[in-house]
Amino acid sequence: MIAIDCRYIREKPSGIGPYVQSLVDYLPSLAPDLHFLLLKHPKAPPRLSYAPNVHEVVFPYEATGPATMWALPKLADLRGVKLFHATFNIMPAGLEMPTVTTIHDVMWVQHAPWCRVPGPWGYVETFYYQHGIARALKKSVRIAAISEATKREIGNLDAAAGERTRVTHYGVSEDWRPPNDDDERTFAERMREKWVPGARRYVLTVGQFAGYKNHQAVVRAFADAFRDDPSVHLALVQRLGKGSLLTPLIEERGLSGRVHFLKDVPFDELRALFWGAICLCHPSLAEGFGNPPSEALGAGCPVITSNRSSMPEVSGGAGILVDPEDDHAIAAALRLVALDDALAAKMRADGLQKVKQFRWKSTAEKTLAIYREVL
Repeated sequence: MIAIDCRYIREKPSGIGPYVQSLVDYLPSLAPDLHFLLLKHPKAPPRLSYAPNVHEVVFPYEATGPATMWALPKLADLRGVKLFHATFNIMPAGLEMPTVTTIHDVMWVQHAPWCRVPGPWGYVETFYYQHGIARALKKSVRIAAISEATKREIGNLDAAAGERTRVTHYGVSEDWRPPNDDDERTFAERMREKWVPGARRYVLTVGQFAGYKNHQAVVRAFADAFRDDPSVHLALVQRLGKGSLLTPLIEERGLSGRVHFLKDVPFDELRALFWGAICLCHPSLAEGFGNPPSEALGAGCPVITSNRSSMPEVSGGAGILVDPEDDHAIAAALRLVALDDALAAKMRADGLQKVKQFRWKSTAEKTLAIYREVL
């Protein structure tokens, strides 16, 4: 039996959630000879899978908490488990069976100030994640990295861990697609009016408000690119809704009323915002994979993103890659896409081809190969 920690499948949206969901969706049918034990969150759906080779158990502790880190084997019935899959960066202590850990990124080790919240709690977070990642690198029988970039970073930290690492790229759901007809294009116009009122056109940025997302650079570059065109606005979709911390910068750059902070946008409406945007601006300093750029490619939205970390791997050949610490380069790319319709059309077409490389079924197939290698 293989145990998979599925507690990131719950009512809250997250980047890791779709990854774990892909394992639940595909592994039981890909491996009918194996039995899977799914540890799930109390707020998960009543059933994660109806496959006959799946058993589900509610584990009533938060995914990233002390019970996971130091007491999971004592609190969960893991009898008969031959392999445990820790799916979100940290490896619990005390597991007696072989463990595969998915490392999404190692920013907590390499760039903790980019990740942690201000104040004392940020240092508690740093200790927690660094401790769990260190155990994963040292003791995991195999490590699943979500990109070649993440695998390289693991190898830089620990050469032996790098040798035990296999790449299982994130996928992109086929729900991320261009509009099918005039009705959907009209819907996109309505969503512009709903979420970005007063804008004739808009630039879209999607992602939680964290240091590595580099949202300050987005605001500065947007101001440089469109200072003299008040019809262009900036829409920042931020899962945790903390974008108001950017307000002083927005006022300083004369953008009051032109920057919109969006939260809790339903999927259909978010996809429509991708359809209607000039482009996605995503100049992150680092990403394990980068969901917004890959989803934008699938939706037919031009992408401007960073020339470092995993982003060339995900968007290279389709998006415009820029130095994320060069505001002028970001602004120049924004103007280029906004003013050159032929370039934007080519980027959309190239993105639709690029995204075919990333499918969730392939993620599950590569993960299953790791399980069989270990077993």
